[in-house]
Amino acid sequence: MTTPNISARRTLGACAALVVGALTLTACGGSANAKDDEKNGKGGKGGTKTSVARIAISAKDGSTGASINSTGVKVSDGKLTDVKMTVAGTDQTVAGSVSADGEVWKPKEQLERGTKYQISATAKDADGKTAAANSIFTTVTTSNSFIGTYTPDNGTTVGVGMPVSFTFDKAITERKDVQSHITVTSSSGQKVVGHWFNGQRLDFRPQEYWKAGSKVTMKIDLDGVEGANGVFGVQKKTVTFTVGRSQVSTVDANTQTMTVVRDGKTLKSVPISAGDAQHTTYNGQMVISEKFVQTRMNSRTVGLGGEYDIPDVPHAMRLTTSGTFLHGNYWYNKGNPPFGRQGTSHGCVGLADVRGAGGDTPAKWFYDNSLIGDVVIVKNSPDKTVAPDNGLNGWNMAWSQWVAGSAS
Repeated sequence: MTTPNISARRTLGACAALVVGALTLTACGGSANAKDDEKNGKGGKGGTKTSVARIAISAKDGSTGASINSTGVKVSDGKLTDVKMTVAGTDQTVAGSVSADGEVWKPKEQLERGTKYQISATAKDADGKTAAANSIFTTVTTSNSFIGTYTPDNGTTVGVGMPVSFTFDKAITERKDVQSHITVTSSSGQKVVGHWFNGQRLDFRPQEYWKAGSKVTMKIDLDGVEGANGVFGVQKKTVTFTVGRSQVSTVDANTQTMTVVRDGKTLKSVPISAGDAQHTTYNGQMVISEKFVQTRMNSRTVGLGGEYDIPDVPHAMRLTTSGTFLHGNYWYNKGNPPFGRQGTSHGCVGLADVRGAGGDTPAKWFYDNSLIGDVVIVKNSPDKTVAPDNGLNGWNMAWSQWVAGSAS
């Protein structure tokens, strides 16, 4: 999963528009009266002129709520000769660079939220005349901004069931505006629609699973977008990911087997152990959202009693937020029928494994052959169908319902 870097995984600027800061300063003083200047030799041919270079600092002097993403310096009719940016009141310098044409300066790193900065810039025009500008401003604060943690990450390869999923750190009331500033497109040409599960979660998916091998591009343009009263977005980024081969595995609770199908061909049928009569496994289409070579599982964290606390569950793959996993099982009671005969778990899907996640086992095979975003379908369980928002499982919602939950 991705968390904001937030590199994601992922925050950018807020509400400042590009405005001119303190503009050009003359190289030397002059009278407000043009005729007086001419008499004093300050105008006309051979007279001293002010610079025609005009410097614009995107964050206005004295402003608050400035962008942490797009703050910079531009010059017209001239070239930048020096730009210095510091955290105001300190000697802490913000590194930056000037473009090859000498007309734009940008910080190398994203600015911090809720921080006061100072920029001083100088430039020269074609005649060598100098202009200067400066600005002291404060970036948008955490309390007045929102970010979205999203998945999948940039540059990843995922399974055909992987939705684009945003979880915002504040409730969004202006859902239409926010959704309209996130676009998700696929090289396959599939139509992609967003769906709000609540004020803080927005997922995108096509009507059917992604086409294998397609490239998906997500453009986040939330910088300065008002998501709620006085709360603005700080993200501006393009994310791309690749959809890998198609793998859909079907768990049949009646036969206690899992059939793994890749690109339309059956790879293997694997014996499993689903939930027992008291702790049944959800039915429905579930997407692998996390993978752990080993992880701890404690029954108390999923609302049960002290039934189990296993520190080293091998080859664990998360299917729901509420705690359903497909995982290896090395503690299977030898007095029970073998895997493939009886459900004995507390709702997870277990595969034969060994302690330490080593060896050549069904669980290791499936783990090694699975991607985040692969689909696992459970059928013939006495339980209900998993809720669409319990994990990345929106495929369990009819397309008409999905579209109805869009704010666009």
